[in-house]
Amino acid sequence: MKLSTYKLAHLGQNLTAFMFLFVFPFRSPAQATGTHAYGIRAVDTKEAYLAAVRADSDQAMIELHDLDPTIVYELGYASTRNFTGAPLYPTDTKYTFMRRPAALALLAVQKELRTKGLGLKIWDAYRPYAVTVAFWERVHDERYVADPHKGSLHNRGTAADLTIIDLATGKELKMPTGWDAMNDSAHQGNMNLPKDMIDNREFFRSVMERHGFEIFQTEWWHFNWPHPEHYDVLDLDFKTLAELVRRPGRKS
Repeated sequence: MKLSTYKLAHLGQNLTAFMFLFVFPFRSPAQATGTHAYGIRAVDTKEAYLAAVRADSDQAMIELHDLDPTIVYELGYASTRNFTGAPLYPTDTKYTFMRRPAALALLAVQKELRTKGLGLKIWDAYRPYAVTVAFWERVHDERYVADPHKGSLHNRGTAADLTIIDLATGKELKMPTGWDAMNDSAHQGNMNLPKDMIDNREFFRSVMERHGFEIFQTEWWHFNWPHPEHYDVLDLDFKTLAELVRRPGRKS
């Protein structure tokens, strides 16, 4: 089979995330508790989550608005505006979370963008494991959906789907596709696009990488925090997690 120049140039990108999710077998961390669908073990109780955080503060999940309320949320899986056409989260979901190191790095990204009159819009970050199962039962395509036998980086609180907005207008910068598109135009490195879209994508990538994030080859909007093997798969719903991690005194 003859590969195109585009494919050859990008086969090596994002190797760490793909190997972790799709090649290496899942090894259950010490704090993982219940056995879930597809045989995976996940943290699914308050007690197990708190024990993990006591052992290692980097295991803490941070609600992103607790760090910076100017980050815009448009939580796509709490609506019909996603690849399934149906809400996968409760429609009143108003929280999103990442592990402490990833959340602090995202805060640094937001601060840098603000100096340029720009900011972040979040479509998704932490995702309960049960939702990953629901995705897989709709789309068996590992380019876009994580195999639930291994869990996803979103389940570990180390991945985010996001874009950049102009703070003056609230409008998104022009990117190659909309969020959740499953086609080649969404791939990192695809150069068969208008120049302004390529420039915006590359600018976004450079800012995220400067603050420690890694790309996901098939989705320009998806970025990963490194070393996901350090974090448990979680299957805690948003309200439960919010009760555990929200900053005291914060208004809903």
